[in-house]
Amino acid sequence: MKITVMGDGAWGKTLAFVATKAGHEVAIWSRRNPIHWACDATILAVPAQAARSVLPNVNSPVIISAAKGIERGTGFTMAELAKQLKPSAEFYALSGPSFAADVMAGLPTAVTLAGPTLHSATQWAAALSLPTFRIYASDDVTGVEIGGALKNVLAIACGISDGKGLGESARASLITRGFAELSRYARKMGAKSETLIGLSGLGDLLLTSSSTKSRNYAFGLAIGQGASSAEALAKAPGVVEGAHTAAIAVKLARQHEVDMPIINAVHAIIDGGSNPAEEIAKLLARPVSVEFK
Repeated sequence: MKITVMGDGAWGKTLAFVATKAGHEVAIWSRRNPIHWACDATILAVPAQAARSVLPNVNSPVIISAAKGIERGTGFTMAELAKQLKPSAEFYALSGPSFAADVMAGLPTAVTLAGPTLHSATQWAAALSLPTFRIYASDDVTGVEIGGALKNVLAIACGISDGKGLGESARASLITRGFAELSRYARKMGAKSETLIGLSGLGDLLLTSSSTKSRNYAFGLAIGQGASSAEALAKAPGVVEGAHTAAIAVKLARQHEVDMPIINAVHAIIDGGSNPAEEIAKLLARPVSVEFK
């Protein structure tokens, strides 16, 4: 098949590599090289906040989004944005615990591809899988997208905690309680619980929240070590999706009456100028409650 990869960053080049190794004819679209050719599918590998300006250039019946974020101005997921701008296209969401360098090195990696039906998602997963890049199929686009977006904000929280030297136990608690926040919101939006405990939910959160290869974790780590949000962003080697998602995640959580204290704290630090120590104190001062309700 003919496949266009939109985005020439590290992840775009990696997915172009995967698609080529899987036997497809691949071209990379970028603003510097805005190719126009009819193709069978387009892989959207640009930052979520750039997707609105890029999607009008799609020239295929299938869109596979590898963007992990929520549009800040509208609160749209990439599926909702594609429905608005390319309503006739079939939409798929690709997400999971995967660093570009690991995939390019041929190290074993597993991700999830969600589509309109399990049958179609299975077909595309098979078409793009490699022996070391395993793609599992799902029909829960909502769960895959929300998991991919909110885990970035939670990874910032874990980076801040480690930067402040709070220890591995604190990080484990943040991951677990943060996952509970992610799950509450995702279920409220119609996601399946099994998706959230899978690769695109818990799996991606575990990876992103514990490695300096993660831009979101590294951004939080810099803040925890004393950098301002602006200074940490300036040091980042690329787009920090979680920094753009935090504010809209808080707004959506309030709109849908979902309690997300950790994500609120991240938003207060990076958008509200709050001090990490102050937000940590607020979290520790929350009343002790039952774990599951």
